[in-house]
Amino acid sequence: MGWLTRQKTKPQADDSDRVQMPDEIWSKCVACGAILYNKELRRNFKVCVKCGHHFRLSAQERITYVTDRHSFVEMDAALRTTDPLGWRDEKGKYRDVINKLKAKEKTGGPVEAMVTGRCRIVNIPVMLGVFDNTFMMGSMGAVVGEKIVRLMEAAIEEKKPVVVFSSSGGARMQEGIFSLMQLSKVSAAIAKVGASHIPFISVLTDPTTGGVAASIAMQGDIIIAEPRALVGFAGPRVIEQTIKQKLPPGFQRAEFLLEHGMVDRIVSRMEMRDELARLLRNLGFSG
Repeated sequence: MGWLTRQKTKPQADDSDRVQMPDEIWSKCVACGAILYNKELRRNFKVCVKCGHHFRLSAQERITYVTDRHSFVEMDAALRTTDPLGWRDEKGKYRDVINKLKAKEKTGGPVEAMVTGRCRIVNIPVMLGVFDNTFMMGSMGAVVGEKIVRLMEAAIEEKKPVVVFSSSGGARMQEGIFSLMQLSKVSAAIAKVGASHIPFISVLTDPTTGGVAASIAMQGDIIIAEPRALVGFAGPRVIEQTIKQKLPPGFQRAEFLLEHGMVDRIVSRMEMRDELARLLRNLGFSG
């Protein structure tokens, strides 16, 4: 008892005195666990300075990093998602989800999972499409499909190359068959672009999965991937459960796809803009 009474009790920390760091100042790398200063992270194209992990980007961030300053002009910005099936599950109605997303639009949030437009990349005119996985995980619905088709048609008319950055969880289940129809719809548009001798460069980012991977993402004349990007139709866990086998290390990552001939090259985000310009110049396009 004497031993217990001689021990000094450490004072408990008072949470009210603890310095609270706002989330917008720091980010934690999911790959290496490093704590990163957000201003430095943004200056480094949102690539971890410790391990090279590529953080996911919104469409607007991607456009800022890859296009010439003030050159991007959006197309079909007024197209909006509807509720063609009156879809509902245990979490609520699809229309309720849409209304919440429309409310975010007033604060500058994305209005769809795809942004398309005309831009310049190192002074080369380009038709650009960018998936936005901050909007329903970049899922492809009727509006996304329509935007892609209009982008391809404009590229044929204006004889400009097409670059599309994919980042998606796949087809949008809330739109059912209307979503699945977009896979063949965009594939037909890509075929028309090819028949018109217009090059299409597809860039795969993390993640590119499901119906988007099975359609537009893997149909580029040149297919580029960011390092360690997850690319595939079904997820690794689903495949393992289906075939009852352990998948090889790095399965469905960009490096695995490069080794097996599914992508042409892997390009760091910091080099992407210059690499796209070099490829477009080699294909005969200039500013």
